Amino acid sequence: MPEASTLHIYLRAITAARFQKRLQYRIKRLFDLVVSTLLLILLSPLFLLIALSIKLTSHGSVFYTQQRLKQNGIEFKLYKFRTMVADADARLDQVFHLNQASGPLFKLRKDPRTTRVGRALRSTFLDELPQLMNVLHGEMSLVGPRPILAREADQMEKEFLFRFAVPQGITGPWQVSGHYSVTIDDQLQAERNYVGAWSLGKDFMILLRTIPLVLKKAGI
Repeated sequence: MPEASTLHIYLRAITAARFQKRLQYRIKRLFDLVVSTLLLILLSPLFLLIALSIKLTSHGSVFYTQQRLKQNGIEFKLYKFRTMVADADARLDQVFHLNQASGPLFKLRKDPRTTRVGRALRSTFLDELPQLMNVLHGEMSLVGPRPILAREADQMEKEFLFRFAVPQGITGPWQVSGHYSVTIDDQLQAERNYVGAWSLGKDFMILLRTIPLVLKKAGI
């Protein structure tokens, strides 16, 4: 058994580490709040331009909403600019055989249900911008594992549910680790590494690595 002084130092180190994590998460939330607010204000003209482009070129609403799972597996309404035809969800069975992801997740790089404007939005990740509202409301973070559907989570093995231990994000380890080119196992490994060794520095690096993806139009 360690000496009393050694044990005291050990316990103090654990307490300090836990406090540091809590402090970092508070800073993360403050950063999310400030950045999402500023971006929603600064990008409001772009929001309007995108909304007009969608409305003038296809039938249906400007925004697409879907129930996803946030931290702790709680459902919330995720917002995106609509990039597909209005009845895309009803036509999922027609394209599911084209799924490029293994396992329960559905990923299709060139989905035939996507509109012309939608392809441009996806290639630059601009369709994800409305999720800044989710970040502002505290349902998402700028960085974290991508929020998934409840039915996808139900089909996952229990050891994969670690991804709900942290806030879900607009961008994250999957996007900067290869996006559509990685397998579901590689995606989950990248997310496991992110969750297991999370830090503000890691979030910052992911944000920096997301910028060239947007500029290269790597979304499609």
